Amino acid sequence: MASGSLADDIRLKLGTLSPAERKVARVLLAAYPSAGFETVATLALRAAVSAPTVLRFVARLGYSGFPDFQAALRRELDARNASPLTLYDTPARSTAGDSTDGLMARISTLLSSALTTTLTEIPPHDLNTAIDLLADRRRRITLAGGRFTHLLAHYLALHLMQLRDDVRFLPDRDVERTAALAGMGRRDVVVLFDYRRYEDDKLAIAQLVADHGGRTVIFTDTWLSPASAHADVVLPSRVDTPSPYDSLVPTLAVIETVVAGLLIALGDEAHRHMTHGEATARRIQLFRNADPTPAGGPPCPPAASHPLCS
Repeated sequence: MASGSLADDIRLKLGTLSPAERKVARVLLAAYPSAGFETVATLALRAAVSAPTVLRFVARLGYSGFPDFQAALRRELDARNASPLTLYDTPARSTAGDSTDGLMARISTLLSSALTTTLTEIPPHDLNTAIDLLADRRRRITLAGGRFTHLLAHYLALHLMQLRDDVRFLPDRDVERTAALAGMGRRDVVVLFDYRRYEDDKLAIAQLVADHGGRTVIFTDTWLSPASAHADVVLPSRVDTPSPYDSLVPTLAVIETVVAGLLIALGDEAHRHMTHGEATARRIQLFRNADPTPAGGPPCPPAASHPLCS
């Protein structure tokens, strides 16, 4: 699915593995990534297979041997744990010496490629499941983001609030957050945004939601948040950019794809909800500079007594 993730590569190849090799794969996925740093003998013992089976498994993944596999896993972990500071002087990320035109051309190429790759690699099943869960009006939707991605969580939530009821942000304050999470149940859908450097609370939230029978949709990068192991839907995005900060442009495109799918799934119900919300906003005078025409009526005269004009 998403390039850069050994876990995803293993999942994709499960159908091509022998039964014994699948045992190794499941042991690795169940304790990813730590299980990958165990010895061949220990991994074979845990999977109840022979040591040669473990070596055949890594060969199936395209590695020349177990040390080669572990080296690739270390590189992946280094990338997953990278911060803007550690990326600041990376040659591939450096913009030193770029002219404005050169910078724009470079960013255009990078973002265009990242966007196309992201939308190509999103599993259709996960996208459809995300839309189905968010369109189900029997479910309550709760959203939470991270240091930067809380902005994206709010962006998606504001769209959802215009299309359906029972949408909320996970509170920031401890008592309110605890109460919201303690009240999770089978009808809850939690939408998380978690990108490198991953935040421990997202993993804990995903585990808690799963324990309570709820569903989790996670937006993450191609290395996959640890919370992905407990999510029902994983929507990964590329983060390529020439700056030390990961790009969220492809993630925004995925969000807007989900919103477009929701409009189709909700159909006339979304239109009725938006119309009612618009009328309510006019009634409480949120749109002071908007056309003072009540929904479905003529323009309001001065001092009109119409409830949507007052």
